[in-house]
Amino acid sequence: MPTLENHYAHFKTLNAQRIPRVMPVVGWIIVLGTALAAVFLATTPWIQTATGAGTVTALNPNDRLQEINALVPGRIQEWYVHDGKRVKAGDPIVRLVDNDAQLLDRLQAERAQVVAKLRAAESASRTAEIDLKRTRGLFDDGLAARRDYEQSRIKVEELRAKVAEAAAELSRVDVNLSRQSVQIVTAPRDGVILEANAGYAATFIKAGDVLATFVPDNIERVVELYIDGRDVGLVQPGAKVRLMFEGWPAVQFSGWPSVAIGTFAAKVMAVDPSAQASGRFRVLVQQDTADGEGWPEERFVRFGAKARGWILLGETSAGYELWRQLNNFPPNLPEKQASQ
Repeated sequence: MPTLENHYAHFKTLNAQRIPRVMPVVGWIIVLGTALAAVFLATTPWIQTATGAGTVTALNPNDRLQEINALVPGRIQEWYVHDGKRVKAGDPIVRLVDNDAQLLDRLQAERAQVVAKLRAAESASRTAEIDLKRTRGLFDDGLAARRDYEQSRIKVEELRAKVAEAAAELSRVDVNLSRQSVQIVTAPRDGVILEANAGYAATFIKAGDVLATFVPDNIERVVELYIDGRDVGLVQPGAKVRLMFEGWPAVQFSGWPSVAIGTFAAKVMAVDPSAQASGRFRVLVQQDTADGEGWPEERFVRFGAKARGWILLGETSAGYELWRQLNNFPPNLPEKQASQ
């Protein structure tokens, strides 16, 4: 009966081929590598994170980008600043003038007339009150008719109304004069003029028009991160965060934050209860002062700079984290939150 060796001997080309000596070594390397990778994935701890990108902003609304508006209508007479100019609180930015160059003079003249009218009304009112007292005394003594006494009272009330009317008119003139007098727009606080938006003398300005944009100094920086709705339920105020800023060299290991280089400590300050139009949720992150590691200076991380953050959640094995990412599952609920 023919054997396998006899059949194999008929295939001379196949019989002439030999397995390379290196192949068993490669096989053992693959087997050992697979075993070591399995042990590594099963035993190595991994910090789960919720990742999000965002920008640097200011916590206080007064520290954010501001618009400097015109207080009165008119046209621009002179600019005192230019784009990128650093200013201090109260420094002049622009001077506005009314289209009518004689408006202030006419308002002053109108005010003088109203003041004279008010003084005349007050003088007449005082005289009428003296006459009322005299008429009342004569009426009490039976020397004057009731009609004369009542007409005196009516005259006093009419003159008091004229005094009140003149005082209201004076207030109106003072308001107009005050508005037209404030024609130099000043800086609200220390900062930098980002952009001058209006033109020169030929440009007509209405009250409320934006003249320039202004960025204050010494702002309290925070980072607004936008994370997926899958992870937002696990993010709580006070959670630790690692941040990487745009333009700052960094090497990040999301699962091992202790070995990351160039990242900065932060903590979650607040989580929005409603999603943005993009479907992501905004998370406000502030500097973690307890860590003792400050953020880069403002000249390196400016207002509006891009940032990326990793919100630290629970700890698990590297293998489970790989399996979770492949299946797009949410992170595990940390023990502290699960017990609440």
